[in-house]
Amino acid sequence: MAESTANELVTVGRITSVYGVRGWVKVHSYTEPMENILRFSQWQLQVPGAHGGAQWQPIEIDAGKQHGKGLVVHIKGVDDRDLAAQYCQRDIAVSGSELPQLEEGEYYWHQLQGLQVVSQFDGSEYQFGQVQRIMETGANDVLVVRGGVDGRERLIPYLPGEFITAVDLVAGVIHVDWDPEF
Repeated sequence: MAESTANELVTVGRITSVYGVRGWVKVHSYTEPMENILRFSQWQLQVPGAHGGAQWQPIEIDAGKQHGKGLVVHIKGVDDRDLAAQYCQRDIAVSGSELPQLEEGEYYWHQLQGLQVVSQFDGSEYQFGQVQRIMETGANDVLVVRGGVDGRERLIPYLPGEFITAVDLVAGVIHVDWDPEF
């Protein structure tokens, strides 16, 4: 993990809707596996209507469990459906210091977003733009890259050693071996 990430907030999920009448809410987790979101001790919830950047407020979860194909949690002190509804459609973040250390050559998605993508293909260098987001597909993750010299959007499979030749977080660059015609 990059040093700068340790103190930054990282979005790990979203409260989507209420569940039942006793203040429980449904959570869509961005962690893998999804129940890992329940391991974080200090949740921050995005404040609605925040202008000029995200603002966050701490919330305390006193219970959480898997329910069907998703997760439900109970926010401490929220024991009514109407009160719980005020927390819906808001992002959940945690401090980067709470994220587990990764092995060498592994990266969190948030570390790759915004990096410049440069292709070395057939002896020439091509500027493809920035990683806008990362999509999860059945086979592998895919970088969505936009903003290069030609303005095209490119979908590049995140396959280190095959198409991804190097990731340099300090320089903010991902080097790829990718045909500029694709």
